[in-house]
Amino acid sequence: MKRLMTTLAGLAMAGSLATAQAQEIVVGGKNFTEQQILASMTTQYLEGLGYDVDSRAGMGSAVLRQAQENGQIDLYWEYTGTSLINYNDVTESLSPEETYQRVKELDGEKGLVWLEPSAANNTYALAMRQESVAETGIETLGQLAQAVNDGEELSFAMNAEFYAREDGWRPLQEAYDFRVNRGDIKRMDSGLVYQALRDGEVDVGLVFATDGRIPAFDFHVLEDDQGFFPAYALTPVVRQETLEAHPELEEQMNALSALLDDDTMAELNASVDVDRETIEDVAQAFLEDNDLL
Repeated sequence: MKRLMTTLAGLAMAGSLATAQAQEIVVGGKNFTEQQILASMTTQYLEGLGYDVDSRAGMGSAVLRQAQENGQIDLYWEYTGTSLINYNDVTESLSPEETYQRVKELDGEKGLVWLEPSAANNTYALAMRQESVAETGIETLGQLAQAVNDGEELSFAMNAEFYAREDGWRPLQEAYDFRVNRGDIKRMDSGLVYQALRDGEVDVGLVFATDGRIPAFDFHVLEDDQGFFPAYALTPVVRQETLEAHPELEEQMNALSALLDDDTMAELNASVDVDRETIEDVAQAFLEDNDLL
């Protein structure tokens, strides 16, 4: 009898462990502020809903994607343009909706499900200081191109990757039909671009649309009036197997995605990058403010 009780207790413990393991969700995130905020936000949100969450933030983009394909990461936030271009090698110009539908289809074949996209689009952009916009009247990329072609002396700052990308600086100039002399271009680390633009060392800088330093430094993002830059809609992506095990996860993550837009992400990013609040505190405050925690 004692041996039987011991065996039953062991089976009960094993069953309990199996249930706990079945409930575990591995949340991933990339190695920059926005992604770290989202990873923390998702972790706290799901834990509040009763999931056992293993958070693995701070990963490189390609490594994170591979980990999800291999089943090591269940869920993380990805950008539609990144999947389209970097993971699926699609370079044709598509609308935001077409981009989403294409990656949803292509990644679906790999066992990855794109849930509802947020209204946050962390795409490349060019920005100027507000006072420069007031002085020059340049508010769009088309007006910027015209100003350069009319002989306006403007200096530019961008990172080396964008300068050399096949979908970066050179094709942007071709699309808008203008040409900037090499001597008027400064290549530097992305973080230094914001400082150089803020301090008036350059007139135009490459930025990311949801970066918190844009509102903090009072920059004006030039409208991409020809739609050159691809859409980078921020979207939760989950493994099909994980979703089958937890079908309620779709509605839960879609509810969180619906709360995010460019201004919201910029404010959250600024809280960390400018105000020096902790990632965990910023994520927690957002969830509490929206009654999700």
